[in-house]
Amino acid sequence: MSSPPPQTSPVNTNINGSAGKAAPAADPRRAKLEADKRAKRLRRQVGQAIADYQMIEGGDRVMVCLSGGKDSYTMLDMLLALREAAPVDFELFAVNLDQKQPGFPEHVLPEYLRERGVPFHILEQDTYSVVQRVLPEGKTQCGLCSRLRRGALYRYAHENGYNKIALGHHLDDIVETLFLNLFHGGRMAAMPPKLKSNDGRNVVIRPLAYCRQADTQAYSEEQGFPIIPCTLCGSQPNLQRVTIRRMLQDWDRTQPDRVYKIFRAIQHVAPSQLADRELFDFAGLRVDGEAGEADPWLDAPEPDTGPAPGVIPLRPV
Repeated sequence: MSSPPPQTSPVNTNINGSAGKAAPAADPRRAKLEADKRAKRLRRQVGQAIADYQMIEGGDRVMVCLSGGKDSYTMLDMLLALREAAPVDFELFAVNLDQKQPGFPEHVLPEYLRERGVPFHILEQDTYSVVQRVLPEGKTQCGLCSRLRRGALYRYAHENGYNKIALGHHLDDIVETLFLNLFHGGRMAAMPPKLKSNDGRNVVIRPLAYCRQADTQAYSEEQGFPIIPCTLCGSQPNLQRVTIRRMLQDWDRTQPDRVYKIFRAIQHVAPSQLADRELFDFAGLRVDGEAGEADPWLDAPEPDTGPAPGVIPLRPV
């Protein structure tokens, strides 16, 4: 049985999600040890998520969406490492969407990917101008930008025969999305580790689903990835997602196991204990002599068993 995770690593977490620097260590040997442990932990978590949700199978052609941010770099690095020891053969192909943002350093990703020996394609689509033209100043841009970006990437994957699309969302993103939908959408929904697109043409996977943002931040800094900031969404400090992120960061400081418990709840849904009539047949309930599900008002909850299955604390004991 897993124990609750202890206080998390001292990483300077930027509320905008940009890569923060690991806290300085007095002993370089200890810093190297911590970095090695973090790399192993990330590989283990990514491998476990892939296995749990059967994200990648033999013969898959996986299109890795590389934005130039810390999470997508980390995802690509983990997938490259895991492919070397994977029991099945699969293809990795990196795609970046150049959204024509002013000052975008077009040379950075091609140089990095050529150096790593990763096949890639730079997809060009001026979504930046569309967002700027359609939305009034001060309006949240994430929704429209995300839809335009997703449409372009999904279409490219389908036209070029890639049956899996890998996105760099991590555990924090998944929990943040749950609260965004709760607080602002009035529904219980998050980001699934694996899903089929609405048109049925693409399967999306999130290999970082068990990884914490603090780990991807520190790993990115340690690896020296050439980070490309997003001037579109990064310039909006009042986004609701930023507010939710602050809330999670406060919990990490005061209740470091809380975010893991919330993620575990997403993995263990009890439809009969909610109120969604489409999810559970409340109208059809009858006394038939068969045992029903436990009532939380009458039955004591099971003891806490720590983080969700497959989720490793930031600093395991």
